[in-house]
Amino acid sequence: MRVLALDTSTAAVQAALVDLDDDELFLTAFRREVDARGHVEKLAPFIEGCLADAGRTVKDVDAVVSGIGPGPFTGLRVGMVTAAAFADGAGIPVYGVCSLDGIGGNTRGRALAATDARRKEIYWAVYEDGVREGEPQVCKPSELPDTRADYAIGEGASKYADELPMEAEATAIYPDLVKLVELAGPRLLAGAPTEKLTPLYLRRPDAQPSGAAPSA
Repeated sequence: MRVLALDTSTAAVQAALVDLDDDELFLTAFRREVDARGHVEKLAPFIEGCLADAGRTVKDVDAVVSGIGPGPFTGLRVGMVTAAAFADGAGIPVYGVCSLDGIGGNTRGRALAATDARRKEIYWAVYEDGVREGEPQVCKPSELPDTRADYAIGEGASKYADELPMEAEATAIYPDLVKLVELAGPRLLAGAPTEKLTPLYLRRPDAQPSGAAPSA
């Protein structure tokens, strides 16, 4: 099974083709660029580039997996809308996976996975040997509750390392697209129905509709 994987929940614009053969996964093409304002311009060319690199076409893709956040509204929406549109146009299923799981799912011990939520905040979740505990949260690094995590990884951990109460990786780490496909694996292999992608925004978008005009 050939899977197109996408994630735009962070500053990294990411696309990949991953082959899923029973419980084995093979990364066949991958594109990434860290550009917080480049999701709209770069994602579609990245998809085309991955297909070209693998010598494949849209007809060769069997399913789509998309990171569903948490992430800033605009960037996250680009990836999810693109994933849904690609799947609909190709007549294939699409599945969503928490983007933080693409970071924390690869950890060992007790780890905090954190991405940049902007507004000087982080999206975060705690993982015990790669398994998430509870739901993703958002807060300022200085207001992080006692998680008993031994270390922190992710774009947010790197950016706010000095404000976190645990050791943080100095290098920014972004969601692993192969891990996202692995986590969606049971649904992919079972041929589960396509999903309606529901974003994990965790807070309202910056742009709000204006109030209704007063009646005359």
